[in-house]
Amino acid sequence: MEKPILCYPVVVEGKYDQIKLSSLFEGQIFTTEGFGIFKNEEKKAFFKRLAGRTPLIVFTDSDGAGLVIRNYFRSILPAEKVIHLNIPQVQGKEARKSAPSKEGFLGVEGIDAQLLRTLFAPYTTSEQHNTHPSANTPAPYTGGTLTRMRLYELGYEGAENSKEKRQALLSRCGLPRNLSAKAMVEALNLLYGDEELEKML
Repeated sequence: MEKPILCYPVVVEGKYDQIKLSSLFEGQIFTTEGFGIFKNEEKKAFFKRLAGRTPLIVFTDSDGAGLVIRNYFRSILPAEKVIHLNIPQVQGKEARKSAPSKEGFLGVEGIDAQLLRTLFAPYTTSEQHNTHPSANTPAPYTGGTLTRMRLYELGYEGAENSKEKRQALLSRCGLPRNLSAKAMVEALNLLYGDEELEKML
């Protein structure tokens, strides 16, 4: 089954939420690392810069912690740049956990795949370009076309000092230095065009 393409970057709380959405959609999905966003100035700055380019979809759990994170994004980003999607409060626990969450609700990772597809339907398309299934569906945000193969060719992956080179580049771009190579490519493509990327690399 072909995955729908997310029209905007999505922000979730943790890696299991990211894995769940990545199994259903093509697109950029970033994590807040739970409450880590509150103290991570680099990540906060990244989301602010990203919101300067494109709206962000904030998709957190339906519990109190998820609400706190949502409200934090309301405080640091312009309202017109944030799309808040909410999951229903469903009682249960995720398969990987030994006990339910404190409030007893399923998080993003535990929500039924079909329900997630329905929630994201207004913000996804099956087309790579500007032809959409509906006139109301926004065009996917596109930036640069940097690939991991290009990083490999330039020594940012697979070389002895690749990690140091990536961290230097991330630092120069004002991005979180703990981004994986995959997340780094996604972030750079969202923030820069191809000409800018080539100059920096």
